[in-house]
Amino acid sequence: MTYTILFISALLTASAAGTVAADTPCTPLLDFAKRPLAATESVQLCDAYRGKVVLIVNTASRCGYTPQYEGLQALYEAKRDQGLVILAFPSNDFGGQEPGSAEEIREFCRINYGVTFPVFEKIRVARDGADPLYQRLAEAAGEYPAWNFHKYLLDRQGRLVASFPSRVRPDDPKLMKAVEEAL
Repeated sequence: MTYTILFISALLTASAAGTVAADTPCTPLLDFAKRPLAATESVQLCDAYRGKVVLIVNTASRCGYTPQYEGLQALYEAKRDQGLVILAFPSNDFGGQEPGSAEEIREFCRINYGVTFPVFEKIRVARDGADPLYQRLAEAAGEYPAWNFHKYLLDRQGRLVASFPSRVRPDDPKLMKAVEEAL
């Protein structure tokens, strides 16, 4: 009984402080292993990003929204020390706008936008054939991405707190407010 009370007290304290204990069970929205671009080994998203505010974005290099990479990088630089991480998942689902190889995508992001946030292997995000990560995100949000640069925001406990369509830029006041509240 005492142990249970202490455990609950520790969870409430961690929650109030905006942190998540390392032994907290993995949230289903991050319970995936994904391979970063041009890497040989996958990263367990829960282990790597537990306790962070996570913005998950499906990206493409040849899209009208591609300049959002610049805003995403600026947001990442401004908020990463406060606990924000941006996870990009390139996808070729919409208009064939991400045809490149992992190395081509990585170089494009680095050279054109100075991207330093994690960019993962290309996956499917559209309703038909979506990767399990995007199936869970869409189920939680009630919507799949309709185009490139759709954004899902998770709080420090790994719960979905917002979903933003492609037209919502990284510096949009609605997105910025949601990020600030999650931090």
